[in-house]
Parts: sequence; C-alpha cells; structure tokens
Amino acid sequence: MRTKVIIMGAAGRDFHNFNVFFRDNDDYEVVAFTAAQIPGIAERGYPKELAGGLYKKGIPIYPEEELARLIKEKHIDQVILAYSDLSHETVMQKASLVLAAGADFRLMGTQSTMLRSIKPVISVCAVRTGAGKSPTSQKLLDILKRKGFKVVVVRHPMPYGDLNKQECQRFARMEDCIKQECTIEEREEYEQYICCGSVVYSGVDYKKILESAQKEADIIIWDGGNNDIPFYKPDLHIVIADPHRAGHELTYYPGNVNVRLADVVIVNKVDSARKEDVELVIKNIRSVNEKATIIKANSVITVDRPELIKGKRVLAVEDGPTLTHGGMAFGAGVIAAKKFGAKEVVDPRSHAVGSILKLYEDFPHLGSVLPAMGYSPVQVEELEETINAADCDTVIAGTPIDLERLLSLNKPVVRAKYRIEEVDVRLEDVVEEWIEKKKLR
Repeated sequence: MRTKVIIMGAAGRDFHNFNVFFRDNDDYEVVAFTAAQIPGIAERGYPKELAGGLYKKGIPIYPEEELARLIKEKHIDQVILAYSDLSHETVMQKASLVLAAGADFRLMGTQSTMLRSIKPVISVCAVRTGAGKSPTSQKLLDILKRKGFKVVVVRHPMPYGDLNKQECQRFARMEDCIKQECTIEEREEYEQYICCGSVVYSGVDYKKILESAQKEADIIIWDGGNNDIPFYKPDLHIVIADPHRAGHELTYYPGNVNVRLADVVIVNKVDSARKEDVELVIKNIRSVNEKATIIKANSVITVDRPELIKGKRVLAVEDGPTLTHGGMAFGAGVIAAKKFGAKEVVDPRSHAVGSILKLYEDFPHLGSVLPAMGYSPVQVEELEETINAADCDTVIAGTPIDLERLLSLNKPVVRAKYRIEEVDVRLEDVVEEWIEKKKLR
C-alpha cells in the first residue's frame, strides 16, 4: 500500500519537494497539490511530462480551502506543508485542520529536500519577505565579480504559467523575459540581474537547473524567495533580518529555520528602525545561533529623478509580495517620498479596480500604497488602469522592475531603489575569508 499524500503549496517549494523526494518514490502516491497565496494557480495541474512515470495523468491542483474535504474523500494519510512566510501560529492552525480531518501533518527538512552542487553555493535568504534579500544578493554579486569569479544566480521558483515551458528557464537578456511571458513578480527578481550582466535561472525542476547552472558558474548564488530555506545545500548561508518586524525571527516559518542555519545574519534597515528593535533582533538571533557573524546594515534609498518628488503629490507603487503576505504597510516608495520631500502620498484605493481592489479587502493593512501585482495579463491591465486613474503628479516605483517598460502610463515614473550599507562588519571581508577558507583562488 502506497502512502497517500497531499502537498500544500504555492507553486514553488511544493513542486520542488515533489521532484526531489516523491516523484520516483513508489512508497508514496501524491494524490493532489493544494494551492494558496498565488491567484489562479489552483486552475492548473502538475503536468504528466514533469510528474514522472508513476503519474501518467499528472497531478491535480485544488484550492487549499478544499483540503479537509480532500483528506476525507481521498483517504489521505499525510499532508505536507510546503510553502513559506507563515507565522508559527498559522502553521499550527493548518496542522490542526489536517489532524482533525484524520491525516498526519508533516514538514520536510534539509536532508530530504536540499540538492548538492559540485560548485560552491552562497545562499541569500531571509526571516521575512521584504527584509532586503535583493540588495544583498546584488552586493554579493558585485563583490564576487570584482574578485574575478563567474557567478550565476539561481532564483527561488515562480512558475505561474505553463509549467512544461518553465521547467528550466535561463534569463540573460530583457528579451528573455518577454519571450517567456514573465509576470511582474518574476520581472521584479530577474531584471536586476540582467541589467548588471548576470545570468539568472529559475523554473520548476531544480535538479535540471542546477546541472545547467554548474556548467557556466564558478560560484552559484541562491536567491531565496519569501523566507524559504535553500533548495541547494549552501557553503555560505546569509540570512537577512528586519528590525521593523522585530521578533519575527523567532515566530515565523521557515524564517526561524534560516536563522538557526545561518553563517551570517545581516540585521538590515538599522537606519530607519528603533534602536531597541535592533537590539531585540540581535538578542533573538543569539538565543538560537551563537556562532553566526552578525552584520548591521543601513538600507539606503536612492531615486533617479528626485526633482519629480519634491513638493509633488505622489503615488507609491510598492513590491507586491512584500506588502501582501509579507505584511508590510509600506516600502521603498513611501520612504523615498518622505526622504525627498513629497507634498503628499495619495491614496489609490478609490481608483482601484478588479483584482487590485480586492487586494485592499484581503489585506486591510495596506492603506495608501499600491502593490505592484501582475500575476496575469488581466491583473497587469488592472494595475495600469488603477495607476492612470490616480490623482497624482508622479509615480514612485518602489518595485525593482521598470514599470514604464511594461505599462502605458500617463504620469512620470521615478524609480526608488535600496542598497545595503554595512555599519560595522563588512560583507566583503566575510566573503574574502570564506573564499580563502574554501581555497577558491
């Protein structure tokens, strides 16, 4: 008798866990995936071409709301939680639902889910979504390239389209994003690397992706999604903590796992956080990890055209996932508006349409900021309509993508960007010590 399993996910970690542990494992039958967080995911299935010989018809994907019914009707033995950025309380609420329906509840650890690379891997992960992984990965990339290493970035999965086409994706030019029909969320992660001349991989099958990345890299950077743990076993594990959400380093899954595994923890945003919150984060880190190097860093905001902000009424368009399941009420756009003297940050809610309007219902903490959501062509159109209807002088894009490349907007756009700036220990010194220890020269 094969153990019957459902994998709870959000089109990323769930598919990875299936591929590396369950796909060719005839002790188990994965009856279904359930989907959360990502709009429209539950309307698809995991295709037979990727599912392997045990799954001739592929695997259906259902909305997570149907989980209890599925457990009972399909006589499920185990439910695997395989997505990230959940409070410990939320994890146990989901566990309680599963247990009450009659199945075992399971979390999978590093031994059964991490792949090993023949090339050195540096991972950049976080305690929470929006802590500052991207600026850290960018700085790390610059450091390694200056030292003469060929670096390839592998990004945590965001396969929101045709899974067969997205099995192993390589992005080296902006045209690759167009060709592969990337969503706004994907572009937010890929464009920054493409612009600095780096190759980035992403997709569905991370064993195939690793085989490809290893062929053209001296060092691989794993750029994590949300607060997930790496898919590849890291040789140097860097984790970003956010004192604006002090305490979450102990109370969010799997961010707390990252803190315990970390070789380096960067406490970011110390320039805008309260001193007592910074101290609390450091104390909490030390309570579960005595050996990690702790680096304090400022998160410095820059903009390309500050004259379009000063004295103007501005609309702040922020990174979508940071605001939604990341729980933040603001991002780089709002900070830039304050720093560069905006007259007012306008409230876009009265102009929001369709799925953008629904975001304000689902995430009431958002207030007068606009999440740059674009998981589908329809949602991209709704985002464009909302921005164009807003009564403002300037749009501040706190999202990493070039909005004007994607949308036809009737207002000027100022791009706001973060960079990390260490205030004590230098990241470059830590990396140099690691390079010498690994004898990579």
